[in-house]
Amino acid sequence: MASEIEVVDEGAGVGRGSAEASGGGGAEGEDALKNDVYTAAAYGDLEKLQRLVEAEGCSVSEPDGGGYYALQWAALNNRTAAAQYIIEHGGDINATDNTGQTALHWSAVQGHIQVAELLLKEGARVDASDLHGYQTTHVAAQYGQTAFLYHIVTRWNADADVPDTYGRSPLHWAAYKGFADCIRLLLFLDAYKGRQDEEGCTPLHWAAIRGNLEACTVLVQAGKKEDLMVTDNTGLTPAQLASDRGHRQVAFFLGNARRVFDRRCDGNSKLGRLSKLGLAPALWCVIAAMLFTYTQSVITGSYILRLTALSELCAWSGVFLATAGLVMFYRCSRKDPGYINRSVRDEQSLRDDEPLLKTDLNHPALLAGNWSQLCVTCKIVKPVRAKHCSTCDRCVEQFDHHCPWVSNCIGKRNKWDFFMFLFLEVSAMIITGAVTLTRIVKDPSPPSFGGWLSHNATEHPGAISFLIMDFLLLIQVAILTYVQASQISRNVTTNEMANAMRYSYLRGPGGRFRNPFDHGVHRNCSDFLFKGYNEDVELPEQAQPSAEIGMIQMSRSTNMQNGDNLLHQASNGHVCVDVHTKNSKSHGHSSKCCQNNNGKSDGVPVGLGLGLGRNNRHNTRILPL
Repeated sequence: MASEIEVVDEGAGVGRGSAEASGGGGAEGEDALKNDVYTAAAYGDLEKLQRLVEAEGCSVSEPDGGGYYALQWAALNNRTAAAQYIIEHGGDINATDNTGQTALHWSAVQGHIQVAELLLKEGARVDASDLHGYQTTHVAAQYGQTAFLYHIVTRWNADADVPDTYGRSPLHWAAYKGFADCIRLLLFLDAYKGRQDEEGCTPLHWAAIRGNLEACTVLVQAGKKEDLMVTDNTGLTPAQLASDRGHRQVAFFLGNARRVFDRRCDGNSKLGRLSKLGLAPALWCVIAAMLFTYTQSVITGSYILRLTALSELCAWSGVFLATAGLVMFYRCSRKDPGYINRSVRDEQSLRDDEPLLKTDLNHPALLAGNWSQLCVTCKIVKPVRAKHCSTCDRCVEQFDHHCPWVSNCIGKRNKWDFFMFLFLEVSAMIITGAVTLTRIVKDPSPPSFGGWLSHNATEHPGAISFLIMDFLLLIQVAILTYVQASQISRNVTTNEMANAMRYSYLRGPGGRFRNPFDHGVHRNCSDFLFKGYNEDVELPEQAQPSAEIGMIQMSRSTNMQNGDNLLHQASNGHVCVDVHTKNSKSHGHSSKCCQNNNGKSDGVPVGLGLGLGRNNRHNTRILPL
């Protein structure tokens, strides 16, 4: 089950063929290496490129010593002007190297939308496949280039669910590499999450193999129980694969998710409809029973001292407040908490060449790259403070929490009712508790504590029982009311406080907590109390004074890596190629690709190679890295 890559020695580099042909060595070889159209294209040196082509007659349509074209090097480094020049001077837009990759494939590695747009406008094939069946969407998913993937799907109708030669779709690769945002976008585009590759693995299998917890979470939330039970060709489920690989947290999560699915009742059955009621009926009965006990045992009970008019008014005010609280409880339980309508798709109105959900895909949040706002279950672009509730299976605006006691989510449209329910009940419990305690204390009884306790337990058992229940409930509800009031004063939700580190909009400079929706206690409270909710209006972030930062120089010997969890030569098969050396190591079938250099520097292009497979026979399955 190990992923192994056969590492071989081979010469690699931009323009290596031209360097060897010149017969130069050492410093002379380096100079010759740089003096060709491939290096000029990689660095975007348009002046040198023009001199080589127009004055020296160099061709831009011929490959270098490694079989790679100048247009590929320009595309890899986002050299739009150089790419335009190469195309105008005979460069083949769809020329393929020895692995079948085009310049468009190479532009996807770093997610360079600008040069990709140029290539596509000039006639590049968005559906071109290399020797392994990788299309541009595969490469974008392999490198986690979500914005690039979004662009070519929405603007150029690229296929986001096409399988490669081994039956793996871009979703398989995004899951394997752990790119959660890519997974969200692909699922939003209706990528088939149950597709099994030639090894019988679904995207969830590959996410489990690599121990990518966030990727597993997104896939499980968008999936069904059956996705957790699918076995690969070896008969193992995703949870078993994670356990075998030592990913205990992932294995626990997948096992727990299956248990949750097992306990979930069918919503259409009688038991399912009963389970949706939750604990709300039980809480309603408890409050009603306490009110009945209070009126019978405290207000109208047999006591030697009768209530005065003022005391009786105070006693009945507690009943009134509790009853008003029950009304708020009913409203909160039955009211729409702020459900966001699911996307309704009319398949008949969509042409075959149009991507699904085109209206939603043009949403400003996606254009800004806020991929976390994609709900892969409801297939909508949700507001920034909304969250999908797994219990209600709906997205809720300003999601606070799902309260089992009211059997409903607490959100934008019913949070006012929820808070008023808490406030009224706390007020009622304080008044009724005080009245009950006064009635018991003032009732004549033996002077000793034991005698007093025995007398009240015998004469007023209902009042004693009510007082105990009232005290226990008051502590818990009062704490909850205080927490809610504190959050309302800051215009923050329970969900945001619990997951502050997960939400980028709650992080300010230096990663510290910053609530952009906090408009001050006065406005927060007044908006909530009089309007019933707070608007999602962000405060502009104040500019922080910073020290002057100088330009960072890149050393020419630096080996840059693409991604923090992608380049582990020993275990994952990612191999860096330093073009200054002739004994660099790379996979035998890999493609050499540059890293991004936005400006001229002494840094050199770097090539990468990766293989994905759980057995030795899959050593030749590599990414065009």
